[in-house]
Amino acid sequence: MIDRMATFEVPADSYVRFMGRFSAPLATEFADVGLSEVAPDAPVLDVGCGPGMLTAELVRRRGAAHVVAIDPVDTFVAATAAAHPEADVRQARAESLPFPDATFGAALAQLVVNFLPDPLAGVAEMRRVTRPGGRVSACVWDHGGGTGPLSAYWRAARAIDSDLPAEASSTGSHEGDLAGLLGDAGLREVSEVALTVHLAFADFEAWWAPYTLGVGTAGSHFAGLDDDDRARLVDLLRAELGPGPFTVSARAWAASGVR
Repeated sequence: MIDRMATFEVPADSYVRFMGRFSAPLATEFADVGLSEVAPDAPVLDVGCGPGMLTAELVRRRGAAHVVAIDPVDTFVAATAAAHPEADVRQARAESLPFPDATFGAALAQLVVNFLPDPLAGVAEMRRVTRPGGRVSACVWDHGGGTGPLSAYWRAARAIDSDLPAEASSTGSHEGDLAGLLGDAGLREVSEVALTVHLAFADFEAWWAPYTLGVGTAGSHFAGLDDDDRARLVDLLRAELGPGPFTVSARAWAASGVR
């Protein structure tokens, strides 16, 4: 079994090449959700910031002095801190946030809760550190609907190994999952929306190359295949996507609630 958190113990630039190309434009859409009706001078928290795609969007909108970011991976913390030296960037886990109650006007978790060992505990911590009337939000790719950025990869992988666990098994991967999770954590006025990003690729190699960097569950899975299965998987993906140019659209579910 792949250790989901360990798959992100990689150089920050590798993550940016692999998933950052999708999560950076997603951050623009998600920030609209997570900052809705939040006072412009309220401090905001990026939970599981990675190498800082959402952090950068929050800094752009709110100013670095109003942004706090945490992540358990030291290389990601270092990269985000270097990019935003005036923000408060710390190494910490979502399930044990190092902040007093009612500290933030908003807490946001982009592409995080599906990797947490205890998603409910993580969202409950986000609620705890958010001020009454503040907003807690989370988003996860639509793995359940087969429209996430990695869905093509996992379709090809399961064509080779039908016993491979589906990516849709992770928390938040289906419509309604995140809204239910936020409600269970005690948030009110919970709503959920779909967010979609579109990326153009000049050719197949431009899309495929980051999969060889060993990032995330897909990168770890590919690294563990033998040479024959690697070749078969790439052939299946070439057949589905074509030589290029092509555009990949990826959808995420985003839920938000008020403390």
